[in-house]
Amino acid sequence: MILGFGEIMMRMAPGGHLRWRQCLPGPVHVTWGGGEANVCASLAMLGAPSRFITALPANPLSEGIQATLRGLGVDTQHILWRKTGRVGIYLVESGANQRGSTVLYDREYSAISLAKPEEYHFDAALDGVTWLHVTGITPAISEQACQSNLALVKRAKQRGVRVSCDLNFRKKLWTWRSGTGARQLAGEMMPHVLEHVDLLIANEEDAADVLGIHAGTTDVTKGQLDVRAYEQVAREIVARFSSIQLVAITLRESLSADHNNWGGLLYDAQTERTHLAPLDADGRYQPYEIRDIVDRVGGGDSFAAGLLYALTSQDLSSPEQAIRFAIASSCLKHSILGDFNYVTKEEVIGLMGGNASGRVVR
Repeated sequence: MILGFGEIMMRMAPGGHLRWRQCLPGPVHVTWGGGEANVCASLAMLGAPSRFITALPANPLSEGIQATLRGLGVDTQHILWRKTGRVGIYLVESGANQRGSTVLYDREYSAISLAKPEEYHFDAALDGVTWLHVTGITPAISEQACQSNLALVKRAKQRGVRVSCDLNFRKKLWTWRSGTGARQLAGEMMPHVLEHVDLLIANEEDAADVLGIHAGTTDVTKGQLDVRAYEQVAREIVARFSSIQLVAITLRESLSADHNNWGGLLYDAQTERTHLAPLDADGRYQPYEIRDIVDRVGGGDSFAAGLLYALTSQDLSSPEQAIRFAIASSCLKHSILGDFNYVTKEEVIGLMGGNASGRVVR
């Protein structure tokens, strides 16, 4: 059983590529989303047992959230139901071509931001769990959420549960300490979590933003990545945090809002080897070229889910196979609207095997 902890929100978006000024008043697209919930939902759809805990207000909106997760196969029996607080909201405006997407958060006074560690039944939620997944998003919401996240991580390690953490730096959220900048606050809080982490997941910017570890000549604003420099980033992370045995980094070259190159690496501290994916026929790194992106939000979460699925399976657990599966899974997510990755294991295996034509399956 893989357990995820964090906030799930109402995701609101204009239809197509409309901007908010164009679509309101009028209908909008409403779904659910949130980093850790996205991972649990994707894991369940891939066929892995997953459990999700969060704090929600006891109302029909929250019941709808729970029903959706349960319908996908996620265990939600340990959700904390509170009398106070609200469901957080985030608003997504999809970009196109040279106009990037934007995210607006409305998460203050959400139930999870108000809940204290002692309100949760973490021991019961950890029963039967072999892996815990957290992110850097929940600690950014509020001081209480930060404390709850750390308390769960510590409890999990005491019980011998492996822990993964996606750094997921969100500068718009790390504002709960007045007078302290987002990077400074994240850099102060997240190392307390990373001391207990086995697998660290990050994107091409997170290590620099949170840990001050930079990757060579990388310039993400220009879509230019110094891919091989990320091996050194991973080595520096492992040297700083002795508990971390695996470092996974997604490598996104954003050429436009609709055209991204997508790949990743997995560094194994035990063997001191770096595994890149995808590779061409000669074994050289060659990222997936993703054009006409439907929705890139949740791409990192689908990568985390794919990686956790592979690492905990019998047939995909080697580092080489795990990173290939994770990258293929997250590549397919870019074709799906919403936060959740509605793909099957068979579809991911097909892409790993070279079936990238997009032909109709009859």
